[in-house]
Amino acid sequence: RVENRARSPLRIGLCCRRLMSAAAESIHTLADLAAWSFSGPALAVIGRPVAHSLSPAIHNAALAVIARAQTHFADWRYFKFDIAPEELPQALALFHQRNFHGLNLTVPHKSLAVEHLVTCDAFVRAAGAANTLTRTEAGWHGANTDGYGLATALREELGAELTGAHVILLGAGGAARGAAIECLRARCASLWIGNRTAATLDALLANLQVFAGESAVRGFDLANPPLGLPPGATVINATSLGLSTADAAPIDLKKLPAPARVYDMIYRPPQTTLLRQAAELGMPGANGLSMLIHQGARALEIWTGATAPVPVMQAAARAALFPA
Repeated sequence: RVENRARSPLRIGLCCRRLMSAAAESIHTLADLAAWSFSGPALAVIGRPVAHSLSPAIHNAALAVIARAQTHFADWRYFKFDIAPEELPQALALFHQRNFHGLNLTVPHKSLAVEHLVTCDAFVRAAGAANTLTRTEAGWHGANTDGYGLATALREELGAELTGAHVILLGAGGAARGAAIECLRARCASLWIGNRTAATLDALLANLQVFAGESAVRGFDLANPPLGLPPGATVINATSLGLSTADAAPIDLKKLPAPARVYDMIYRPPQTTLLRQAAELGMPGANGLSMLIHQGARALEIWTGATAPVPVMQAAARAALFPA
């Protein structure tokens, strides 16, 4: 019922713009958290960098629509926090003390937070990374909705399935870990993981072997791609290269054997250097906005138990990226 009431493009657009102006996207810090005084149920995204995050606009718009049908959500709000890696243990303790209901984790916290969880789901145990935390009395419970968001985005944006696909995954951090587990869970034909730091790559490859099944899992140096990479692969960027417009692409697509498509998890800026090169080479490509929305929708459902209004979240994301 919530989704049906929100499908009018005009209504969605007006709702999103009101929420974006009403809920200022201030970037909060650890010091702000220590002095926190907001009395309602609070959610937040934490990361560094985090200024680019659209999550507050997306989630606050969705919460406003959900609250129309379920009024006890009317005082829920979603915030943005810049937290350094060394601040994470103290921050998680403070978020818990301040009764935050849930947290989203972005770079670089997805892997770092795992050791601070009291419980987690099977996906987090497999990936060694969490992106969605839910408060319990004992501490934080971890989940990972990135795999669901990625698979849904590939299907929606590029008409691609992971099952039976050859995948070239760029990066070996927290975002890549979730993507790798989803690829193997979907029984991809092969998974090639490129990274510049050999130790990080080797640790991920060792962790993935138990989940590989019949899927071939290989690693390579991003700076020197091997000749044996498969043609027609789905290339997925899970590195942070591209968050700045000055960033080079994480890999030169010309060094790969004719990929079928390119998906960049970065959504801001909307077109990274990698996606520009894909377009120049005639390869279908998409940015990570759809992944952000679908992983966020699943997280919101975990926190609230309500059906996430995905069209509202999509409209809020577009309004935030391209303000009138």
